[in-house]
Amino acid sequence: MNDVLSPTTEAEVGRRLLSSGFDRWAEQAANCGHCARPVRLRGQATTVDRATGEVLSTYDSANEPDGVLYTRCGNRRASVCPSCSHEYKGDMWHLLAAGAAGGMKGVPESVATHPLVFVTLTAPSFGAVHGLRRKNGRPSVCRPRSTYAVCEHGNPVGCRTVHADGDRRLGQPLCPECYDYTGHVVWQWWSPELWRRFTITLRRALAAHLGLTQKETHALVRLSFAKVAEFQRRGVVHFHALIRLDGPPTATQEFPRPLIHVSPQQLCKLVHIAAARVWFDAPATEARGELRRLRFGTQVDARAITTSATRETGRANHPDDGLHPETVAAYIAKYATKACDDFGLPPGLRDADAARRMGIVEHVCRLLAEVQQLAQSGGPKYLPLAKWGAMLGFRGHFSTKSRRYSTTLGRLRSARKRWSMQQLRNGLTGRTAPSLGRDAAVEPPEVEDSTLVVSSWSLDGIGWLTAGDAALAATAAAQARESADGRARARRALRL
Repeated sequence: MNDVLSPTTEAEVGRRLLSSGFDRWAEQAANCGHCARPVRLRGQATTVDRATGEVLSTYDSANEPDGVLYTRCGNRRASVCPSCSHEYKGDMWHLLAAGAAGGMKGVPESVATHPLVFVTLTAPSFGAVHGLRRKNGRPSVCRPRSTYAVCEHGNPVGCRTVHADGDRRLGQPLCPECYDYTGHVVWQWWSPELWRRFTITLRRALAAHLGLTQKETHALVRLSFAKVAEFQRRGVVHFHALIRLDGPPTATQEFPRPLIHVSPQQLCKLVHIAAARVWFDAPATEARGELRRLRFGTQVDARAITTSATRETGRANHPDDGLHPETVAAYIAKYATKACDDFGLPPGLRDADAARRMGIVEHVCRLLAEVQQLAQSGGPKYLPLAKWGAMLGFRGHFSTKSRRYSTTLGRLRSARKRWSMQQLRNGLTGRTAPSLGRDAAVEPPEVEDSTLVVSSWSLDGIGWLTAGDAALAATAAAQARESADGRARARRALRL
């Protein structure tokens, strides 16, 4: 537990630990995953056997120590709820790994033989920024230019510093006046549209490569993907994606192999071609009136995925052999929970002056100001920008996937709910029903449909009732995450 607790919080912790209902309260906290800000509900629920009408169990929140039922808040941001964020990250890993390696969550192992590539698409440059540079594998100077040369605003165009990883200057422009803040926010706002057009262009490039029409190509091969957006230090997103080729689904196979051969290396080349071709003309802002043609940056990376690579480094024995699917899945899932946390931006923060008072770097504050400026004077197309200030103008979902890439987050969560209900039913009836496991993505319909839950709930509030309860839950959550991470590392070591 955090050693720095106020006397009031320490007293609340002591009262909870010594209370007669502590064991049940601790069980409730564990059932909601030691959530940092759980939802408090009041009400009743009755579980009935559908076939016989027998009442299997009754529940009333009034019988709980605090008179409420605690449930997860479900927030994916680690800065808001580390516990729910950790669970979301785990779900994202399962979703991504299932589509990359197969053999889990209802996705067959044969998926691992499909052409699959890991793609990174970056934003273009909006001005020179400080960065971590490496030369021959060793740290190098930031921008090896003469420090005597200056821009039109009198600032040096070069930087001879070898930055450390925690340097606050990383991602900051060398000259804020030269930096194109408007272009930065406009690109960020329309980047989801640019990604959508990239997927369309990639399908067209695939058809051209095969010498077929798009309709003929669609009958032989389908493109599936899972994509996550990551914020760079300069405050702009870039996209990581797993892109896979499948065949058209049949009545017996949901994930068949493509009916025509396309190697992962060929798919990598097509990704580069599509990324270079795609563009989008963003609507002109009323303040300036100019039309901006948006493109991806020149730093496009596409690498083949293969199960022959090692899990430790992600690479196979030969550099051209590609990356391991589980390593890539873990890398991408990590960014699905981060959002703007790296910049210290709390959810809902929109005011640049408030950000300055919080000590947030000036570059991010100027981006916040530009978001609000465009929302006010950019015209109807940019009016919704006002509510996306905390995301620095990025309005897209941080994680998206095509329909047939793998399982869904909803199915993973439903499987956990069915597993929990099954454990409750087994405890009440004394019978041990067969189970496919807590994280199974598919369960027999009769298991889910055998009971009916009749319930009535009302919202009591959000969060733990006292700071002491919150401290106890946070400590238990940290211990649970450390234990789970340790078990995961042990499983990975056994597989190597």
